[in-house]
Amino acid sequence: MPDAEIIAVGSELLTPQRLDTNSLYLTDQLNALGVEVVRKTVVGDERERLTDSILGAAARSQIVVLTGGLGPTEDDLTRDAVASALGRSLIFHQNICDLIEARIRAFGRKMAENNRRQAYVVEGAEVLPNDRGTAPGQWIVNDGVVFMLLPGPPMELKPMFEGQCLPRLEKLLPPQAIRTRWLRTVGMGESDLDQLISPVYTRYTNLATTILAVSGEIHIHLRARCATPQEAETLVAQASTEIEPLLGERVYSCNGDSLEEVIGNLLRARHASLSVAESATAGLLGGRITAVPSSSDYFRGGFITYSDQMKIRLLGVPAELIAEHSAVSEPVAKAMAEGARAGTGSDYALSITGYAGPDGKNVGLVFIGLASPDGSEVRRVQWPADRERVRAFSTNIALDMLRRKLVSVTH
Repeated sequence: MPDAEIIAVGSELLTPQRLDTNSLYLTDQLNALGVEVVRKTVVGDERERLTDSILGAAARSQIVVLTGGLGPTEDDLTRDAVASALGRSLIFHQNICDLIEARIRAFGRKMAENNRRQAYVVEGAEVLPNDRGTAPGQWIVNDGVVFMLLPGPPMELKPMFEGQCLPRLEKLLPPQAIRTRWLRTVGMGESDLDQLISPVYTRYTNLATTILAVSGEIHIHLRARCATPQEAETLVAQASTEIEPLLGERVYSCNGDSLEEVIGNLLRARHASLSVAESATAGLLGGRITAVPSSSDYFRGGFITYSDQMKIRLLGVPAELIAEHSAVSEPVAKAMAEGARAGTGSDYALSITGYAGPDGKNVGLVFIGLASPDGSEVRRVQWPADRERVRAFSTNIALDMLRRKLVSVTH
């Protein structure tokens, strides 16, 4: 089955100021056709390096998509590099030059001489008209390899690809489909998880498995490419069915839904409400919850009680409790959750208090409280001394505590 490579052209893409988003769009489009993107390359405006990249891509893959480098300036080298790599000439097309001049004139400007560069086409290429700009694209088939030369601006690239490249690809490609299953887990390390599930996924020869650590979670991507969507879906479903029991309740989503989306669905299904009280995370937990559309269905509100005084005044935490145990302690986390639940009238409340650091003693020590109709519980965790990780990981644990509680509730 054909694979694809994407070459993004432009020295600006090698700086911290510019991001290559075209490759993400093209990957999504190609995957929908059952084409795997096996490599992405960013090359600066240097002809020899770009030519080498084109030759390498053509030797490995059957589809090569180049984006950018089709403008009128001296550093726009995609046409020249492709012609050089394929051993073809560049041919000037007067009709393209006339169209470019007419477009520029329509904006009340005179065409500069260097715009003529955009009217050169690689010998034997099909011209892809550009209704959004002055740079036409090009479609070339050489020794069984398809080359697509597309403009860099997304507003020009997307309609050109969808309107002109997709129909051509659909005629060329054999029947094929890609299907992916996303298992999201929390509460287990990456190496332990892989050791547990690798005996399953390594048995499959046509299954690509990726394990990613993402902010205190582990995401498992199961990906299959087959002749039909049904075959691919059956394959990933079978592997998922074997893996899920091994991970048990650590799996919170099988369709890519986030932890906060899963919790929102559980709360809505149980007609339950939620509130939060945060110290170390200072609104991060509430922000995640309310990032989900329609979270007002179940989220009552939250308290950011960064100081001892706010914990006492807003949540009713007894001053003597803080004096005896400190603000970062199991009793205070419990009192914070209970205070948030009582203050908002919510069914459930989560609290977080801890030392996010980076300075001070006990950095990374966090207590997470959960108050519910069944009572209250507190979990103590110790994270590495990294402020952002402490905050992000703590919200994950808090949300997962609530998820497990909600799952255990029967109706």
